[in-house]
Amino acid sequence: MAKIALNKSVLHRQHEELSLYERLLPSLDLKRMQLTGELKRARDRLAMEQAEVERERDRIADQLPMLANREIDLSGLVRVESVQIEEENVVGVKLPVLVRVGFVVEHYSMLAKPHWVDVFVEELQGMVELRARVEVAKERVRRLERAVRRVTQRVNLFEKVLIPAAKENIKRIQTFLADAERTAVVRSKITKAMHERQRKTSRGRGAMA
Repeated sequence: MAKIALNKSVLHRQHEELSLYERLLPSLDLKRMQLTGELKRARDRLAMEQAEVERERDRIADQLPMLANREIDLSGLVRVESVQIEEENVVGVKLPVLVRVGFVVEHYSMLAKPHWVDVFVEELQGMVELRARVEVAKERVRRLERAVRRVTQRVNLFEKVLIPAAKENIKRIQTFLADAERTAVVRSKITKAMHERQRKTSRGRGAMA
């Protein structure tokens, strides 16, 4: 335990610090609970987005089984031109929000490509956007996990370190000051008794003279 001066000035400061810690702790704990709730919702949303990707992949495979034919060149038909992501503030944490994904569809000849290419292009754009949503959902989870860790560390610091240390310091100082006060009272009584004996001795000698 760190050494501190055992005096009334430090005692007053320790009381002020304890009062501050005890005022801040409830708001920190509330923020931790709010962030934990947001984290759970973000994880649920991520699971839903990932499940949607799996469902869409299976659906497209059923709808377009011809995609398994590697001899058909479908590369370069769709290109992501832009990804617009904004941020929202959730319990003091900035979280990404996917606004839109912009695509460029390369011109292709209907004579050179199979008749189902139009459907493939639409489905591909939808799948790319779904995957982008999954990545954004993952980033939201990462940021919230980091925020929960930080606020939990602060709550633990207050609960397990700062508040107990302040209380212990107050107890030590109060005990020391009380002991010092009792010692001063005893010393004062002893000094008073000694002076009384000296006066009596002085009076006795004066009477004998």
